[in-house]
Amino acid sequence: MTEMHKEAVEATAASAVEKTRNLPVYMPNVDIFEAQDSVVVVADMPGVDESTVNITLENEVLKIEGRVEDSHTKSQRLVYREYGEGHYERSFALSDQVDRKAIKATVKNGVLRIVLPKAEELKPRKIAVTAA
Repeated sequence: MTEMHKEAVEATAASAVEKTRNLPVYMPNVDIFEAQDSVVVVADMPGVDESTVNITLENEVLKIEGRVEDSHTKSQRLVYREYGEGHYERSFALSDQVDRKAIKATVKNGVLRIVLPKAEELKPRKIAVTAA
C-alpha cells in the first residue's frame, strides 16, 4: 500500500455531530484507485445528481455530502421497502501529496467520481540522458 493510498483513508466514518433533521444518513460505499498521476475516489450515492451533491475541502478533510428526497409521492402509501433512502456523508483526510487546486468531480447515475491529482513533484517523470 502506498503512502498516498494510506493517507486517503477515511478520516471520519460518521460525524458525532447532532443532526437537526430526523432523516437517515448513510456512509456511501467507495472504491479508491491509484493511478500514476492521481487517486480516484468512486462513491455509490443512488438518487444523487449534480444539484444535490456537495463536496468541500477544509482543514485537509475532503467531505462528500449528498441529499436525496423520498421518491414516493404523497398520494402513495409505502407498503414494503428494502432500499432505504436518505442522505449521504463521508469524509477523507488528504495528504499534502494532492494538488488541491486541480481536484475534479463528476456524477452520473448516482455514482460520484472524484479525481485527486498528485502534486507535480510526486508524479513520475522521464529524465533525458545526453552523451557526455
